[in-house]
Amino acid sequence: MIDALSQIDFLASANGSVWHRASALGKLGLMGGLVLLAVFTPSLRLLFAVHLVAWLLAGTSRVPLRLLAAAAGYPLFFSVLFAAATWDGTWEAPLRLVLRPLTASLGAVWLVSTTPYPDLFAPLSRILPRRVADGLFITYRALFDLIGRAERLWRSLRIRGATSVPPRQRLTVAGEGLATLVLYGFERSQRLYATMMLRGHSGRICGCRHYAEMSRADWLVAGVGALVAAAALAWWRVR
Repeated sequence: MIDALSQIDFLASANGSVWHRASALGKLGLMGGLVLLAVFTPSLRLLFAVHLVAWLLAGTSRVPLRLLAAAAGYPLFFSVLFAAATWDGTWEAPLRLVLRPLTASLGAVWLVSTTPYPDLFAPLSRILPRRVADGLFITYRALFDLIGRAERLWRSLRIRGATSVPPRQRLTVAGEGLATLVLYGFERSQRLYATMMLRGHSGRICGCRHYAEMSRADWLVAGVGALVAAAALAWWRVR
């Protein structure tokens, strides 16, 4: 898990697809529109069209297929379980339950793998309260370290025989490990925020305006957005 997140974070700055040259503001708008349509549209055809657009975006972002499957397919397991548990005998409802989270996850992978994280958090820090924006930024940066520490803790517990004890004792060990991770994450976030304030943090994650710098690639983003909007308008007229 930590390897997949680290690779996506690396690709956001090191990759060179056409989407990397587009502004973060335009990509955020397109991503928001795709998610809203995927979640709220009652039309299965429109949902399928939006899903194909999400695959097109993710497939042209130069993200390795293995990494794309690992990151985007993570919610697929839970959505399939939920669809199976709530199956009403038809195929439309389960298909919607599977396509909606998968479309959103594909769009999220496309967005975060083509946009450096400062450009993602910079516009959010201008519309959200300061503490909320700071909390999102700190949580994102601490996530990698916290997941890595959780994996090291799990390996240590396995080496020391924690998996061979009775189930009741395993729950106790798991609870203690989780409590340790929570305390560690809280302490690390406090230290990181104190360091940011000491270095003159003004309440904005990024003082630059790279996220709003338009380029020719933004015409492609606008074209995809217009295509999706046209599909939604066509469905609204014929329904």
